[in-house]
Amino acid sequence: MTTVDHLRQVRLGNLRTVLLALVDKPGSRADLAARTGLTKATLSNLTEPLLANGILIEDAATLAGMGRPSKPLRFHPGGPVAVGAEINVSHLAVETIGLDGETICRRLVPTDIRNSGLNEVLDRLATLVREITPPRPVLGVGLAVPGVVHDGVLVRAPNLPKLVGEPLADGLARRLDLDVELDNEANLAALAHLWPRHLAGEDFVHVSADVGIGAGVVLGGEVYRGASGFAGELGHVVIERNGVRCTCGSRGCVERYAGLDVILKEAGRRRLDSLAKALGAGDPKALRAVQAAGEALGVGLATLMNLFDVPTVVLGGSYAVLHEHLSAAVQSEMDTRVLAGGERHTRLVASPLGEFAVVRGAAGLITRRAVQQPERLFA
Repeated sequence: MTTVDHLRQVRLGNLRTVLLALVDKPGSRADLAARTGLTKATLSNLTEPLLANGILIEDAATLAGMGRPSKPLRFHPGGPVAVGAEINVSHLAVETIGLDGETICRRLVPTDIRNSGLNEVLDRLATLVREITPPRPVLGVGLAVPGVVHDGVLVRAPNLPKLVGEPLADGLARRLDLDVELDNEANLAALAHLWPRHLAGEDFVHVSADVGIGAGVVLGGEVYRGASGFAGELGHVVIERNGVRCTCGSRGCVERYAGLDVILKEAGRRRLDSLAKALGAGDPKALRAVQAAGEALGVGLATLMNLFDVPTVVLGGSYAVLHEHLSAAVQSEMDTRVLAGGERHTRLVASPLGEFAVVRGAAGLITRRAVQQPERLFA
């Protein structure tokens, strides 16, 4: 490595440090110097191009205690944005966020796309992205899908077989003229609880349900994907050897007992909001359906907990909505089946991000990449 290359790497490393500090919270140069260990001169040198390019903005000077007034730096409210987009069995969703993680606009459109082809899905999704994207520089699009993604390709999606092997990222990129990165929806929902804020610690499992069930496993502050990207397929953990046949070809998978479609059918309801109202009114059929689903989910989660030994389970998506009536059954099974469950004190919590966790994580995939690779901000 030449001296010039070395200096460039040092500068990018320092720039990354400053940006990560600002993601945590705004601060003056003196404050950033104290938090990063960099000198004020180095900070001034690093922040000037960020200010000049509209990535950061400097607020008016304020006096805090003794000494000279300070000028806090923060991400520019008109600066670059990232887009999150989700293709799911029962909906399409989009969200834009700034580098500080603040949501700018988002939208979720209920729709059954199981029988929709590639072009129809991508045309509709591209239209949604255009509708919510402000007239600001766009860093890229994170695209979430409910299936296994390997080397940027959807290789397995039992509930969306028409999209398997199709050029989803490339197709959306052509329509929008933007970089698009494809990933699994469960992993991205888990990422939303890590970036830009840790909402559930550094070791947890995030589990959510639509037609299928996905789990994002987080170990040491990173999403665990496995060697080929297949980690976290909780919906296809077998809990009954000769049970109900699953769309994956196996039998007795968790999603055949605890998927949202199954819960709604057993409860005699068509929509999640209707089910929530029935539960609130104490409807016996709805209560039985949710309890049975919670028991099945608890069995599957206990297997996951025994394998990965994480302290927290985050219930997201529809499970977060049903948390009040679902969690007791889930916890009961976990207490019984997780080894030394009484001593582990496993937490079972509802996600605070609701139905937008996936698209928030998809957009966060792009902002995190931009902060960790600052050269992208100037491309």
